[in-house]
Amino acid sequence: MSDLSGKAAIVTGAANGIGAAVAALLAERGARVCGVDLDDVGGVDLSVRADVSSSAACGGAVAPALSSFGGLDILVCCAGIQRYGSVVDTPEETWDEVIGVNLTGMFLMAKHAMPALEASGAGAVVNVASVQAFAAQRGVAAYAASKGGVVALTRAMAIDHAPAVRANCICPGSVDTPMLRGAARLFGGDDPDGTVRAWGAMHPMGRVSTPREVAEAAVFLASPAASFVTGAALLVDGGLISQIGGT
Repeated sequence: MSDLSGKAAIVTGAANGIGAAVAALLAERGARVCGVDLDDVGGVDLSVRADVSSSAACGGAVAPALSSFGGLDILVCCAGIQRYGSVVDTPEETWDEVIGVNLTGMFLMAKHAMPALEASGAGAVVNVASVQAFAAQRGVAAYAASKGGVVALTRAMAIDHAPAVRANCICPGSVDTPMLRGAARLFGGDDPDGTVRAWGAMHPMGRVSTPREVAEAAVFLASPAASFVTGAALLVDGGLISQIGGT
């Protein structure tokens, strides 16, 4: 475990799910944390309401963090949404919504935060992608495209901003978050808990992940312990896409 005392961090999507777990773990390790979300974020030093698909809102989220903390060392982008449909039945406005939050939001947060991260001399960006960047399900065209874009964007950032800033992403499998529970209610009929268990059984580890397990990977990549890691896409998927044909 790395001591992050004295480090300043921004976490998007910090009100729940993976983002909340990342914000809590960064704070536990000693970092000062600004949580960014459409909702208020608890348990952090600074909470900022912002829509990450808006450049003005992203700039408005970074500015108070810099003013409050005096600099920035870590940016973790967790904000994301899921919508369902193929390229045929996904409305264009839905495509734009998903790309706007999941991909453009990471571009915009990095755009506004990068000068401060570079000034720190040892900045770290961690973006939350997904296993669906590499292996898609049916009916998730916009989501899969957005997450594939996150992996490519992260690699480009790693090249463009080394050595002052490291950029990596994590690619979770199924994680027990409000997003997953919402999908289970949508597709699981009268037994969403059973649906979550069934999805977990598809992973060689036999279960879905907890947000804390994913947060541990993200915070590792943000920490000095990963000082020679950049441009990586770390699978945190319980072996999900290592298998052929499922269980």
